[in-house]
Amino acid sequence: MTTEATLPTTSTAPTARQVWTRARGITLAVVLLLVAAVAMAAVRSTDRHGALDPRSADPSGSRAVAQLLADRGVSTRVVTTLGEARAAAGPDTTVLVAVPDLLTSRQQTRLYESTASSGGRTVLVAPGSPSVERLAPGVTADPLNSSRSTLAPDCTLPEARRAGSADTGGIRYTTTHLDADSCYPSERLATLLRVPATSGHGDTVVLGAPDILYNERLDEQGNASLALQLLGSRPHLVWYLPSLSDSAATGGDEQKSFLDLLPSGWLWGTLQLFVAAVLAAFWRGRRFGRLVPERLPVAIRASETAEGRARLYRKANARDRASAALRSTTRTRLAPLVGVPVTQAHAPEALLPALSAHLSGDGQTLHPLLFGPPPGDDAALVALTDQLDALEREVRRS
Repeated sequence: MTTEATLPTTSTAPTARQVWTRARGITLAVVLLLVAAVAMAAVRSTDRHGALDPRSADPSGSRAVAQLLADRGVSTRVVTTLGEARAAAGPDTTVLVAVPDLLTSRQQTRLYESTASSGGRTVLVAPGSPSVERLAPGVTADPLNSSRSTLAPDCTLPEARRAGSADTGGIRYTTTHLDADSCYPSERLATLLRVPATSGHGDTVVLGAPDILYNERLDEQGNASLALQLLGSRPHLVWYLPSLSDSAATGGDEQKSFLDLLPSGWLWGTLQLFVAAVLAAFWRGRRFGRLVPERLPVAIRASETAEGRARLYRKANARDRASAALRSTTRTRLAPLVGVPVTQAHAPEALLPALSAHLSGDGQTLHPLLFGPPPGDDAALVALTDQLDALEREVRRS
C-alpha cells in the first residue's frame, strides 16, 4: 500500500483514437442507414409523384381514367380542400376521396355530414381503420389485407358483374348494413362495398385498393370497366386530393397527432422488436448458476494481484475496506504468534490480552490500531499500514 500511495496517477480515460476505433463500426452503420433512407425516400417520391392524380400521366397517376370519363361526358374537377369537396357534394356528383387516411378525424366527420344526405355517390379509396368508420359508419376494416390482387365479383352488384374480375385486392371490410353489396370477397370478406344512403338515392362505395384507377393497371382484367362504372354514374366527378395546406388551414385542433402520422402496423412492429430484444438479451446474457473453478491460462504473481486490488480500492476511495483487509490479515498472522487460535483472532477479548502479555505493554493502546475506525484520508491509511507492519515485526522479534 505504501508503494501504491507514492506511484503517480495513470489516466484510464480512453484516447480519441480508442474512442474512434470502438465507435467507427456503429457510426458506419448509422451513416449507411441514413443514406439508404434518403435514397429510398427519393426513389419513392419520384415513383409516386402524382399518385391517384387525374392530371398525372405517371404509372401511378389516374389521367387515363379521367380521359375515358371525359369521352363519356363526365366532367372531372380536382379539389384539394375540404371546403371545396363539401360544397361540390350533390345528387348529380360523385365525390372521390383519394387518400381518406390523410384527413383528420374532424375533417372526416365533416365530410361525411356533407355527403351522407347529398343524394350523390361517395367513393372512398382504400380507407383504413378508423377512417372508414367515420366516413362510412357501419363499415369496419379488417386488420389483415387480401392475399390476392385479382378477385372475382361474386355479388349481385350490376357494375361488378359487368366488369368481371378486377384488381381490388387490398383492405378487406365488413359491414352491419344488411342492404349493402359486398363484392370481390377474399376469404369471405369484401374488398368492395356499396352502402346505400339511409335517405335519398345516394350511396357510398368503399374500395379496398386503388389499383383499378392507376394508369398502368387500367387495361388489365376488368379494371377499366369497373372504374368507369363506379365513377361515371353521375355527370360530374369531384376528385378530392387531400393536401397539407388543407390540414394546416383547419386550425390547431385539426392537426394530426404523432401517433396518427405513424404508418399502420407500427404497434405490431414495435412489439416484435421488443420481443426480439428480450430473446437476444436471454441469449447473450450471463447465465446464473453454480460457480465453476477454472485454471488460469497464465500464472499471476501475488504482488500483482495485491497491487491491482489496491488500485481498485484507491479508485473507489474504499479506505474502509482497505483498512479492514489490512487489519484482518494482520490479526490472522499475529494470533498464532501469541498462542491464540485463528478462529479467535478477530475477537478483541482474546487477542489483545495475549498481545499485551507477549509485548509486556498496555493492550488498550493496541485496540485502536487493530480494531479502530477506518482512516479518514490516504495519508492516515499509509500511516496505519506502517504501524501494523511495525507491530508484526516487533511481535516476531520478541
